[in-house]
Amino acid sequence: MSDDPRDELVEHLPALRAFALSLTRNGAVADDMVQDTLVKAWSKISSFEPGTNMRAWLFTILRNTYYSNRRKAGREVSDAEGVFTESLSEKPAHDGRLQMADFRRAFVQLTDEQREALILVGAQGFSYEDAAETCGVAVGTIKSRVNRARARLGELLKLDDDDNLEMTDQATMAVVTGARPAAR
Repeated sequence: MSDDPRDELVEHLPALRAFALSLTRNGAVADDMVQDTLVKAWSKISSFEPGTNMRAWLFTILRNTYYSNRRKAGREVSDAEGVFTESLSEKPAHDGRLQMADFRRAFVQLTDEQREALILVGAQGFSYEDAAETCGVAVGTIKSRVNRARARLGELLKLDDDDNLEMTDQATMAVVTGARPAAR
């Protein structure tokens, strides 16, 4: 095993891309964010403390990149002619009681902080502690955001406590129910 933490970066690429995609909902933008994250991590690798959580460190960089880009985008005019909007497409909904399109519509209605907490804890399998560290908030804050986000999703999706969710997407199931996603 190498002592260079840069060797560990590649292990986290799929999780970084999934997190970026869930934040941006755009594959090209997500890929750019992951690339920016890796460039920043590579150039600041001396500030990474060996023995600490590389994944949490990378997610923090990605998260900060996302919010920086959003602040910058707030000052820009985007797609005034609708050219980009015309090129958008949507994946077909999958089978089961809860359709992915319904979930997406409900998920985007959550606050950024709630979506982020659900993605980290529910879909990515972060512990509450690691998610709190990544977001720079207290553990109780993350727990509250996750709980409120799950309750809000249930409300938006008109789910009762005893509803049986039949879905094929394990990550979506983990976000809604709070169960850890199955190991890949």
